[in-house]
Amino acid sequence: MKAVPNSPTYPSYAQAFDLLATLVAVVRTDGVVVFANAALEDVMGVSRRTIEGSALSSFFSETQSFDNALLGAQTNAFATMRYDALLRRPLQDAMPVHVIVAPTEVAGEVLVELLPLEQQTRQDREERLIDQAQANKELIRNLAHEIKNPLGGIRGAAQLLQMEVESKDLIEYTQVIIHEADRLQLLVDRLLAPHRRPHVVGDVNIHEVCERVRSLILAEFPKGLRVVRDYDISIPEFRGDREQLIQTVLNIVHNAAQALVDRLAAGDAEIVLRSRISRQVTFGKQRYRLALELHVIDNGPGIPEEIKDRLFFPLVSGRDGGSGLGLNLAQTFVQQHHGLIECDSVPGRTDFKILIPLP
Repeated sequence: MKAVPNSPTYPSYAQAFDLLATLVAVVRTDGVVVFANAALEDVMGVSRRTIEGSALSSFFSETQSFDNALLGAQTNAFATMRYDALLRRPLQDAMPVHVIVAPTEVAGEVLVELLPLEQQTRQDREERLIDQAQANKELIRNLAHEIKNPLGGIRGAAQLLQMEVESKDLIEYTQVIIHEADRLQLLVDRLLAPHRRPHVVGDVNIHEVCERVRSLILAEFPKGLRVVRDYDISIPEFRGDREQLIQTVLNIVHNAAQALVDRLAAGDAEIVLRSRISRQVTFGKQRYRLALELHVIDNGPGIPEEIKDRLFFPLVSGRDGGSGLGLNLAQTFVQQHHGLIECDSVPGRTDFKILIPLP
């Protein structure tokens, strides 16, 4: 009978290590695995019973670095050793990992963490997105407030001037000033809107959100566009702001439809709305048991390379005449749901992925 992590035959740390998304093994200084956590079991595609009792070095393509790390741990030559390696997996492709080897408080045991390099890269990207969004939020608030006061003064002065002048030409100039001041005021209000609006929480069915967006887009683009539903109907309702999520998905889908102008003319424009559940996912430095994955996929030309890294910045747009506020607003709304939006784009396929934790 297979032992379970919280059984008496397992060490006390087993249950805690099983909650981690990181691949963890506890290894004796002779290289034999004492304990493998659930994440390592899942990635290897074999039971922990197969891993435990085996030499961990046998799972690496090159063993010398790991043997040196064990020797260093045994002789207390270092506090922590890090290196990159290739993890061999039965019946699967080898996985590049970052290996961290550190002594434990238990004599004769070493803790080994394996961070998939792809996961590490993704985690770094997510942290940058979150930090970027927070910086944008503060910048927008400060800039908007700095603009509002002098803008009101400019408009008021132009109105007073318009009342005093008699020349028709001069009145036209004051009207231009007033019009442009109003336009800038509207822009400032749009920048501040997502931070002012209260977060109204209720039960949300993500497919009702998608259907609302689908009907709006097909009404605006009735010819040449196909909006494909690819739903996982088992996804449960969750607590969220329905109107914010409708606006989020609508902004992304609307951007996609506008990018499909050539395919709309050819009659083969396509947007796919795909919903899935992800299990044991980590984003925003936290691990979640379940998360909603909502993909908006289009077959357009892709996002210009020069704006990919700035895609969610305010006032950045890849389209002439675009305000550059739609994606920034979408990211703000999703982050208010403790989620994140990611984008993967190549010519012919752009995939915006909305991630939101589920209860």
